[in-house]
Amino acid sequence: MEQQVHANMDRRMNTIILDFETYYNRDYSLSKLTTEEYIRHKNFEVIGVAVKQGDQPTEWFSGTRTQTKKFLDKFDWDDYLVVAHNAMFDMAILSWIFDIKPKRIGDTLSMARAIHSIEVGGSLKALSEYYELGAKGTEVINALAKRRIDFDDESLARYAEYCIQDVELTAKLFQKLAPQLNVTELKLIDATIKMFSEPALELDLDVLGAHLEGVQKKKEILMAKIEEDKKAIMSNPKFAELLRKRGVVPPMKVSPTTGKETYAFAKSDEEFRNLLEHEDEYVQALVAARLGVKSTIEETRTARLINIAMRGKLPIPLRYYAAHTGRWGGDDKVNMQNLPRNSPLKDAICAPEGYTMVDCDLSQIEARTLAWLAEQNDLVEAFDRGDDVYKIMASSIYGKSVESIDKDERFVGKTTILGAGYGMGALKFQTQLKNFGVELDEDECKRIISVYRETYPWIPMLWRSANDALEGIMDGAGATLGKWGVLSVEAKGIRLPNNLFIQYPNLRRQENEEGRTELVYDTRRGKTLVPNRIYGGKVIENVCQALARIVIGDQLLKLGRRYKVVMTVHDAIACIVPNAEVEEARKFVEATMRERPTWAQELPLDCESGVGKTYGSCK
Repeated sequence: MEQQVHANMDRRMNTIILDFETYYNRDYSLSKLTTEEYIRHKNFEVIGVAVKQGDQPTEWFSGTRTQTKKFLDKFDWDDYLVVAHNAMFDMAILSWIFDIKPKRIGDTLSMARAIHSIEVGGSLKALSEYYELGAKGTEVINALAKRRIDFDDESLARYAEYCIQDVELTAKLFQKLAPQLNVTELKLIDATIKMFSEPALELDLDVLGAHLEGVQKKKEILMAKIEEDKKAIMSNPKFAELLRKRGVVPPMKVSPTTGKETYAFAKSDEEFRNLLEHEDEYVQALVAARLGVKSTIEETRTARLINIAMRGKLPIPLRYYAAHTGRWGGDDKVNMQNLPRNSPLKDAICAPEGYTMVDCDLSQIEARTLAWLAEQNDLVEAFDRGDDVYKIMASSIYGKSVESIDKDERFVGKTTILGAGYGMGALKFQTQLKNFGVELDEDECKRIISVYRETYPWIPMLWRSANDALEGIMDGAGATLGKWGVLSVEAKGIRLPNNLFIQYPNLRRQENEEGRTELVYDTRRGKTLVPNRIYGGKVIENVCQALARIVIGDQLLKLGRRYKVVMTVHDAIACIVPNAEVEEARKFVEATMRERPTWAQELPLDCESGVGKTYGSCK
């Protein structure tokens, strides 16, 4: 650990800190447009740029695009870590406008997100205040609707001071944050930003156009049907029943006003808005009608991709450490994390000429991690041997030999293995099965859940240990959780193998509407903090997702040393490889994604890969 900190401290002196100031007006701004659309727009103009190389004074420059390019070319972009706050923006400008692609990229916004969770806002202003670095200026407000030629010498000098101050604050912020992150996480930030700033994937306009036409026709039909349910849509109980009829469990939340559980059907409710991307198009249309949205998410996303295709290659916008488990999330209004499984949009995403895409997915990574962490060794060994664990589970459920398990029984076994590991109750299990077209009564679901817990008793024991861990966090008492040496429980949260934490801000006891005391912590919904219930099974879900993310992060970096990684979606990594070495590359990718991390040598990893000229053909 000490060596790691010193390594980061050494790196901070070898930095270039960068900040661009650009033209904006009330209609043309980052609040109205995506980052990609804003930078590639005909109105885009750099007013000026500030650069600080190493310990040298920060330099400001304002000139034409050609003059600015000449100014930027004098810096050593290959030997320095190039840092910005919200680097997705500044590095895209550097790459797309000035054809400069730094060898290493850092982002203080991403770093702060990993370190602080919701404790501190992500803005440079909030972070500067938190670390007492100095005050961020407000001169940018006076730049509204002003082109470079509209600035006189005095106003441009004030703008230069403002930009220089931002660079100085970013430099100080980086020095505060760098020792708190290991080198692997810094490299993952670099890889994440480059998926956006150095795009490689192409888009097929013909496929997108045909899909948009089809989506719009379907929407007209669906909206006509939904018109019949208009009154029901605006009634919470009736709308909830409409969702249930489609196999969707209505999302719930704790009202910050009453402290009681209520339906989460507001525009600001993330889980509800996620239903706009549900695989059932009727559910999409129902939610769109409730929210007053004129277009379904599929229609909007397809139109957005068409516009991107007309401007250039497809940047992949991903938010590093979007969830408190460390997982990536979608960004810039193009959520590549939530493309429906068989969406034609995947067929429109193409490898560039001379290349093929290899997409590889870790198999059952959470279930494998859970069994390993709980030390449920019989299940770990079954995964390691390559046994059909779904049939083994079904054998216990139905009291039959593994060989005699049929397809439907295996599916129930699969749903149990993948769904019951985090303390799921019978009713939720019943709903989950129903979503897949399997109807079982509540008593049978209770029996199956009971069989799972009796078959794999070390897993429920892990949930109970996680409940103790929550108490330990509140009490500030140290403890371990799960397999020895992997996790530690501290006042800040649960320390992971990468020395970052799963954090539960403001963890506390709270009485629910039924009068029972439960544990809650604060999560952010937009700008509002809301209480979120937490319990042992949910903690273990968080932990398994966090560990899986560390595994896939290591694999992404290993693959990136040989091939260009263009995307990561949940537990999968996509890269492009030269056509001449597709089979060799596929073997390399699979071998890499089966490598066990140093901190989990007994974790049985496996994967499945596909290759194709399009993302959709990688099956």
